[in-house]
Amino acid sequence: MNRDMIDALRQIEKEKSIPFEVLISALEDALHSAYNKTAGAVPFSEVKIDRETGEMRVYELIFPEGMEPVIAEDEEQEQEIDTSLAERREVTADDFGRIAAQTAKQVIYQRIREAEQDMFFREYSGRVGEIVTGIVQQSDNRYTLVDLGRVEALLPKSEQVPNEKYEHGMRVKAVIREVSQNPKGPPVVLSRRSEDLIRRLFELEVPEISDGLVEIIGVAREPGIRSKISVVSHSDGVDPVGACVGPRGSRVRMVVSELRGEKIDIIPYNEEPARFVAKALSPARVREVLLDDDNREATVVVPDDQLNLAIGKDGINARLANRLTGWRIDIKSESQMAEYGQEMAQPEVLEDVVDGRCHALTAGGKRCPNAALPGGLYCGIPGHQAMAERARR
Repeated sequence: MNRDMIDALRQIEKEKSIPFEVLISALEDALHSAYNKTAGAVPFSEVKIDRETGEMRVYELIFPEGMEPVIAEDEEQEQEIDTSLAERREVTADDFGRIAAQTAKQVIYQRIREAEQDMFFREYSGRVGEIVTGIVQQSDNRYTLVDLGRVEALLPKSEQVPNEKYEHGMRVKAVIREVSQNPKGPPVVLSRRSEDLIRRLFELEVPEISDGLVEIIGVAREPGIRSKISVVSHSDGVDPVGACVGPRGSRVRMVVSELRGEKIDIIPYNEEPARFVAKALSPARVREVLLDDDNREATVVVPDDQLNLAIGKDGINARLANRLTGWRIDIKSESQMAEYGQEMAQPEVLEDVVDGRCHALTAGGKRCPNAALPGGLYCGIPGHQAMAERARR
């Protein structure tokens, strides 16, 4: 040990933000471990390094008679020894510097890495779900490594968006998915698939969200294809959808650009389930929504030319609407609903019931939950109007 080593540890302290005392203590422990493995090592010893000169000395600890510590047979059972009553006698061997240089390097590196891992864990463990920006350092079929500045993060294949490519030097945004103390890999795990990424990107682009005037209630996402978000305003005069879209679509366009073309539907949240379900199927137009509150099922009627749009390619639009609203949605065209109405049982005459609801009964005996048209007993569904026509005859 010499002054150069002290300078090197001070440099590590600046670059890695690891306290100098942590490094020097780790080095003392490593050198002590190396000394204990040498031939002729005394039973009780300690290694001290001068913080200024880097001079290293090994001392034998001589305890008063009858107060010698018990030597544990198993190293894992060793306990910390109180050395305050021990006398010290220097036993530094002439060749110990060579032995230390051969054995201590790996241990020191391990201690430094453990200190870094612990420091990064404390720093990032409270930031799960936050968005970060990094530079792609390496990418292959298994994972991508992203430099966050002070720490290297892992973007595993399972958290990547299909068809996205992460080239060296590319700047990428992601959310912190997990933080671990695993010494064998990067402590921070990122995600580009998480729904939190949508939330955080809109928080960055929409001041009304960061200020609490607009809130994102829910997010449903098919990464790389389409997402739906429901938003609500907590301030009179603030349009939640307009705030998220931005002037001439500038805000949502920035989010779409970061997501590399993923389509985003911004849905106004509504406490009325029927209205919320209808809006959730955007961009399709919805004619009627029939709700089964007990089973949280919704039957949605759309114009014939809107059926494919409402369902979406491979059912993605309907699937996202299901997840966003929490309702199981069954989509039918007007023609399909008319045929279905013909199969309904002849309605009972509920003359004593005046509650504004449609009087049609399904084949299963359940009453249609839709509102009746003004002045009538049935809603506007073609099959139910046919029932009204037959009843008038």
